[in-house]
Amino acid sequence: MKPEDFELRLRAQPRRRVPAEWREEILTAAGRASTFESRKQERSWPSTLVARLSTILWPHPVAWAGLAAVWILILAVDFSVRDKTPTMAEKNSPPSPEVIVQLRQQQRLLAELIGPRDSSDAVRSKLLVPRPRSECEENLVT
Repeated sequence: MKPEDFELRLRAQPRRRVPAEWREEILTAAGRASTFESRKQERSWPSTLVARLSTILWPHPVAWAGLAAVWILILAVDFSVRDKTPTMAEKNSPPSPEVIVQLRQQQRLLAELIGPRDSSDAVRSKLLVPRPRSECEENLVT
């Protein structure tokens, strides 16, 4: 049977009226659905966020609750283990005279191990006179 034949047979049949009690049921259900749809559209962003999260988390709520509990436990341990003493540079006392003497001895020993500094590099850098950067050399002094 072709779809056109079906439509022709359907048009040929007389239309019957819907019983009154059915009509009322259908109209009240449609009214409830329309008010639900309007409420659904009027949702605020937090309720929309909660609805989306619940659809994401719904397949395994126990697993997600366990994961949340583990994170809460990690954060609690992290906050309890933290060093609560304030660290300030002012709290450090100046080094004692013995420490200063030891540091100076270490510097002398290091200087002996390294040997004397080569001062010729410093002297050479002082002797360099800046020259003009152009390619052509002209006599600047006449």
